[in-house]
Amino acid sequence: MNQAAFFHDMTLDYLRPSEPDIGRITDFRFRCAQSEACEIKLVYGSEQRKMELSETDNGFDYYDISVNIGRDPFRYHFEIKGNDGSFWYFDKRGAVNDLRQSMEFMVIPGFSTPSWAKGAVMYQIFVDRFFNGDRTNDPMTSEYSYNDRPCKRVEDWEQYPDPTSDFCEFYGGDLQGVLDKLDYLEDLGIEAIYFNPIFVSPSSHKYDIQDYDHIDPHFGKIVTDKGDVLPQYEKDNKKASKYIDRVTQKENLEASDALFARVVEEAHKRNIKVILDGVFNHCGSFNKWIDKERIYEDAPGYPKGAYVSGSSPYRNYFSFSQDNWPYNKSYDGWWGFDTLPKLNYEGSKELEDYIIGIGKKWVSEPYNADGWRLDVAADLGHSPQYNHKFWKRFREEVKMANPEAIILAEHYGSAKDWLMGDEWDTVMNYDAFMEPLTWFLTGMDKHSDEFKPIKVGNAREFFDTMKYVGGENFTMSSLYTAMNELSNHDHSRFLTRTSQKVGRSSTMMSTSANTGIKKFQMRQAVIIQMTWPGAPTIYYGDEAGVCGFTDPDNRRTYPWGKEDRQMVDFHREMIKIHKSCPELKTGSIRELYAENNILVYGRFNRTAAVVVAINNNSFEVTRDIEVWPMGIPRDASFSQLLVSDGSGFSTSNTHKTVKNGILSLTMSRNTGYVLRFDSFGAVTDEEFWSDNFFKFD
Repeated sequence: MNQAAFFHDMTLDYLRPSEPDIGRITDFRFRCAQSEACEIKLVYGSEQRKMELSETDNGFDYYDISVNIGRDPFRYHFEIKGNDGSFWYFDKRGAVNDLRQSMEFMVIPGFSTPSWAKGAVMYQIFVDRFFNGDRTNDPMTSEYSYNDRPCKRVEDWEQYPDPTSDFCEFYGGDLQGVLDKLDYLEDLGIEAIYFNPIFVSPSSHKYDIQDYDHIDPHFGKIVTDKGDVLPQYEKDNKKASKYIDRVTQKENLEASDALFARVVEEAHKRNIKVILDGVFNHCGSFNKWIDKERIYEDAPGYPKGAYVSGSSPYRNYFSFSQDNWPYNKSYDGWWGFDTLPKLNYEGSKELEDYIIGIGKKWVSEPYNADGWRLDVAADLGHSPQYNHKFWKRFREEVKMANPEAIILAEHYGSAKDWLMGDEWDTVMNYDAFMEPLTWFLTGMDKHSDEFKPIKVGNAREFFDTMKYVGGENFTMSSLYTAMNELSNHDHSRFLTRTSQKVGRSSTMMSTSANTGIKKFQMRQAVIIQMTWPGAPTIYYGDEAGVCGFTDPDNRRTYPWGKEDRQMVDFHREMIKIHKSCPELKTGSIRELYAENNILVYGRFNRTAAVVVAINNNSFEVTRDIEVWPMGIPRDASFSQLLVSDGSGFSTSNTHKTVKNGILSLTMSRNTGYVLRFDSFGAVTDEEFWSDNFFKFD
């Protein structure tokens, strides 16, 4: 039998509905070469059900069966008997002789992710470095001290972050700046903004939350500026941090919250969703619950913090050493950092209720955020049992408050235990996107800490990692909403990785991150990012050519007025392609060709197919690519939507001819191609998702 003709996945062409409810009669479809199968069975549990031939088209037979999937995870595969008497099993790896349960297809009844998030083009904003729209709310130099350093207002927007003190350096970016640039984001084609933390916090990164209930006035509005200095305290002959109460004034907090609500409202007018960063594993030592810096001790309306008083109502929010209180005030800090007290959920049901309330508050009226990105989500709590218990409750209550909210977790390694339909929707896709793509194109570790020449151009490893890691982690619901990033606030900028330099700004000059870069390779990466299953997510400034080593050098400011215009235009064109081709958002994927420094894959549905081809060689190659496995006619024509090479990119519409199912493709050096076959012409998302567009016969 022709194994290359076998196909099934969990998209709408082969599973309907693709996200079935509990107890739903669900239609399964399997494809093989015409007239080659004697019998095909759907195998699940102890059941083997014979499928019926229902359609023949373009040299393929399509077999269908309908099954009530019940309420438990529905694992299944296919058994195919051919004219030659062979038996084959089919799972996410393709046609195989050994069935691995972890790679079996799995439908989770009742599990769905928001339709708006499937394939959504997202844009991550590190607020302090994006745009300064309101200079009156900028932190003042020495306004307060944090971690024994005075905060500093950086006057030069183009100054590189200081690797030793970036956490207390402020460039002045704020929510007004985001408001001012929403039209830019809309023009770029952005469909969702993901904000790094914006709640009250003394740091520029704000992963040390001081108050979850309010937006930081330095990002929001300062309408009252009394300039009063709260009392200073002495302990062990050291002065605690001096703090001007601009961020504790009720008027400032309320005005900042209202500004955030306006940002969301204006974003929604432009069909842009807004995702918040939830830092719920730990807070900051400034937090009003612990008050290690004694900011709130005498502030009206605030109970004593857990560090200040053993009888604090927040005492059980943290894991304190019980010996010799009050002389021993040591507590459990995340990764041992006392500036990041770990929250003790098992010790306080009140804390759990409070954070669940925060989760609901910001996705509800009047704020209406569209979901959460969860920081170090697998670390929350002190045991796996509690961790899963918390996220089950979090999902249930947040989804009740806003059924269309996305719950997206930061996670490294296998996430399948959290992606069973009752906890997270999906994850930041490091293991099955950022890492394998970076290794293939650059041979670099995602922090720029290591260069491995053997990994450069290893297309087989690229596809296998995507297939095996992605296959074991994701159901369709999670895969198509996974956050696919090239760079972010924790890793080096992808453009810097293309230089293959190992180092950080603490060991190398920051300017060296800008040299030796390969822009054509960045464009190749973006081509893959915009055509791979998932939600392509741009880290602010990547589209403008921003470079940088890993944290904090990756948090440089957006270069307004000095952008790499060609790179911006290229991103805009690739986003346009991504959004105009439904098969790129929700279609199937198929490996078509793999060779050293060359990879080709297809994205397709029953009406259209996109071929993506990457030549990472420094010389021209011609290869014959079998494209018929995507289900297109044996003789067809592809339109070239975009080509990128060493000099730039072009969207001139040329055509490539397919003969007998083979596309003969000549690829210049260092190129990326996006080609499309469309049998029906342009198809809108609404038409593609309609109940009547496709039906199993």
